[in-house]
Amino acid sequence: MENLIRLLMRFLLVPLGYLAASIAGTLVVLIASWRLVDMAIGGHPDGPAFAFLGFAIGGPILLIFVLVVMLLPASIGILISEAFAIRSWIFHVLNGVASAWLGWQLYGSFADNKSIGLPFDQPMVVVAAGIAGGFAYWAVAGFSAGFYKPIFRSSPPPAVPATTR
Repeated sequence: MENLIRLLMRFLLVPLGYLAASIAGTLVVLIASWRLVDMAIGGHPDGPAFAFLGFAIGGPILLIFVLVVMLLPASIGILISEAFAIRSWIFHVLNGVASAWLGWQLYGSFADNKSIGLPFDQPMVVVAAGIAGGFAYWAVAGFSAGFYKPIFRSSPPPAVPATTR
């Protein structure tokens, strides 16, 4: 029964972890690439309004794009971590970076036209988004990966020494 509950929890935690990773990566791209924070606190009188519109309109569109583009590369690493109960934050951060990089390379043809101004034309922003996404996934679902391996296992009671006479 305990294994069934842990399996059902994995079906809940893994999608929530992926959603948290996508939100974290989207926020990194919005803040770093579009410089919305600089625009909001800059000297231009319309800066806060433009920054708000960037977060309110551009943020959800970018989040949907990130959710769709990174799903296939991230799911491979997630399946590996769940199958082998890999709970290392390093693995999940590297999975986030690899997923962001592969998703960027798969759909990088959009960034060829620099006049569009998409945020995916800067490799450091993509890597930073992958790092943030990997940490977010690890914090939500990665620290307890693998449904068959309990997180907090109590140590077995000490054995009673055998007495011989």
